[in-house]
Amino acid sequence: MGIFDMMVWSDYLALIWIGAAVFLALVEAATLGLATIWFAIGAVAASIAALTDASFLAQVVVFLVVSVILLIFTRPLAVKRLKIGREKNVTERMEGRRGIMTEAAPPFGTGLAKVDGALWTAVPEDPARGIENGVTVDVVRIEGVKLVVKPFAGAE
Repeated sequence: MGIFDMMVWSDYLALIWIGAAVFLALVEAATLGLATIWFAIGAVAASIAALTDASFLAQVVVFLVVSVILLIFTRPLAVKRLKIGREKNVTERMEGRRGIMTEAAPPFGTGLAKVDGALWTAVPEDPARGIENGVTVDVVRIEGVKLVVKPFAGAE
């Protein structure tokens, strides 16, 4: 009887699967990538299969099937719900901010707007209408390095 005899290890397979689940859960906690957690759950399912005296091959199949199904069907929902891996960049954070025109933007021209203490080149959302100096504006979007702004609704 060799050390790799499955009869020797079969009594410990449930514990080995739980150990794998704990390890994978720790990796997930360290990375927060929502990748290894599904395999940790698959390892728990495989440990349940081991407790029901399923063959090692059946345990591996349970591990893989449960892990892959969870990965395919629940990871996209979890990523969307938890907004993991996606942080707004500078331009996205500027959208919706309020500022003040420090230099008028004439029709079809550019001016300057101060938003969050920084001066930006600004163009009116409606290019045919200029925006006067001192008018409070909302940032609609950013195009290149210019803010596209519109007068604050309460300012008109």
